[in-house]
Amino acid sequence: MKRLWIALALMGAILGGTLAHTYSLQGFTGALADALEQAQTLARDDQWEQAFSITEQSLQTWRERDVYLHVLLRHADTDQIYAGFQEVLALLSSQEYGEYAAANARLMTQISLLSEAEQLTLKNVL
Repeated sequence: MKRLWIALALMGAILGGTLAHTYSLQGFTGALADALEQAQTLARDDQWEQAFSITEQSLQTWRERDVYLHVLLRHADTDQIYAGFQEVLALLSSQEYGEYAAANARLMTQISLLSEAEQLTLKNVL
């Protein structure tokens, strides 16, 4: 009977950790997506420097969690998002709105899919 309680406690701890990770990642990716959307609005209004600053700040936020993200997520996904940030910053520097908007939309989608993939849903479990 003691083994059953230990197993249940371990499973509960794993479930709790999973839910905490999912909640944390959802807030983190949501904040990044909001910032990137704000940057795109600024770029559309020809406020390129502010858009660049917000995007650069978002990349810095991403870098601050780099170890956490690489430990708990697939490296290919995190590397692709990092590369997306680099592409978006380069396009902001060249002030090419059409290409920038497409790259930024792609980056926001990748970030939201990253969070979605970590959700505890039947689709992700099966």
